[in-house]
Amino acid sequence: MKIVMDMNGTSLDELSRSWDEVRENHRDYYNDQYDRTVLDCAARLAADPGGGAAYVWTLGLLVMAPYVNWLPGEGVTTAAVAALEAADEALRDRPCDHASHPYQVHDAEDDPYLTEQLAPLADERADREGQRPRDEWLCPPNVAGFARIALDVVDPGSVTDVPPRLPAEAQDTIDTLSALLHGYPHPGTDIDDEISSQASNLSCAEPADRAGHLLVVRAVTWYAVSGMVRTKSVLDDLAEAVEKALPHFAAASCAHEWHATLPDSGPDAAELGVRLSSAGGRGRYERDRTESGRGAPLEHVLCPVFMAEVADRTLTMLRERREVLFGNRDTSHLDAEYLRADGRLEIARIVERLAHHSWNEEYADDLALWAARRHERADGRERAVLLLAAHQATEISYPSPPLSVVRGVLATLRTVAAAPRLERCAHDDEHPPLRYEEFRDAMLHFYAPEEFPPPEECPSPEAWTCPRFAVTVAEECVSGLEGLYEDEDEAEGEPENG
Repeated sequence: MKIVMDMNGTSLDELSRSWDEVRENHRDYYNDQYDRTVLDCAARLAADPGGGAAYVWTLGLLVMAPYVNWLPGEGVTTAAVAALEAADEALRDRPCDHASHPYQVHDAEDDPYLTEQLAPLADERADREGQRPRDEWLCPPNVAGFARIALDVVDPGSVTDVPPRLPAEAQDTIDTLSALLHGYPHPGTDIDDEISSQASNLSCAEPADRAGHLLVVRAVTWYAVSGMVRTKSVLDDLAEAVEKALPHFAAASCAHEWHATLPDSGPDAAELGVRLSSAGGRGRYERDRTESGRGAPLEHVLCPVFMAEVADRTLTMLRERREVLFGNRDTSHLDAEYLRADGRLEIARIVERLAHHSWNEEYADDLALWAARRHERADGRERAVLLLAAHQATEISYPSPPLSVVRGVLATLRTVAAAPRLERCAHDDEHPPLRYEEFRDAMLHFYAPEEFPPPEECPSPEAWTCPRFAVTVAEECVSGLEGLYEDEDEAEGEPENG
């Protein structure tokens, strides 16, 4: 049976489909059609906020509330809020004999199924097996409760006596950060802006929300300092935000014997922080914790003393890694690792670390910069080895060499690449191959022929030291590094450090 409401003959099925479309596409802001749909529903509710059909229009506005919260046209939010407030005022204090109502256990996850309730509620003959009683749904205080839930969606925190829920934008943030921190950001995500926005959120946070935002910054900091972020200002923004937040926690004291164990994965840590950054999220956390019996109480998670420790550790990490990634990186300590006591290269170790294995990624950045710096004062065979070491190490670096490395390597290799290119080589054999096993074996023999026997195919010493080969290698390396950083031109005039 098709139930028809007084809306120009529109059936509930048709209404439901139009409302669901608005909900499903709520990010389609300033949509004239959606604006008209919301305004029409709000007008119907405002015309008779205490009437028998108020439940239809109230649930309709709740279904469409994410769009009203997003970016509707002018006047849409005002009309929707006014209608919902009128319904709440007209219905909430009416007497009823029910011990509970459906709105009291209604969560955001239930919103998509609200329109499925409408036709069965309107038809007394409909089979509602397994559902809450029809009279509980149609009870005026229940309808008023759903009106307040809709108000909370439109303006998070505006009401307090409804089930706690994450604001819609908070769930969007969780989804965005989860994808980003897993290494697969959503198409169109500006990584730098997304991470910097978390710093801005912390700087502007209300006192009750500050700890949650700090936990979000803690999570995105791991990603930012990993080398995945190539813009120094992003780390500057994070550090500045933590510095600004730290005094709010620094003077605190507590009597807790223990504090919470925070998630150690970026996506999980970010989700926790986002959840604790709003009153609704904190309420949802505590409700879930109570129901599941798992997790630390909020007072242990958000303890100011604990937050001061989190802020200190996060700030220390940001400062240290910012210097490593963007500052004047010190490589003088690597002389002990890559030079023998007699001053010659520790060639076996260098060659081993130029193999394209994941475990060599931890050595690549320092080795590339150390080799480039030493190249400037080397000659002969050592000079040829260091040029190739700098090039190969930048190829191994993951996710890419940081600016502190790019700056130093480019300063050296641009000079090599700019040398006059000879028309012909002075040797007849081919230049050494790069990356493969024969390259590493041949390099060992080239640098220390008295220690390492020649491989089956071994380029001549002249091929290794060939000026044309050096220019080719340098050009390839420079081409791979240029453009990684907008401020790469700071490479010019890099101060000596190791």
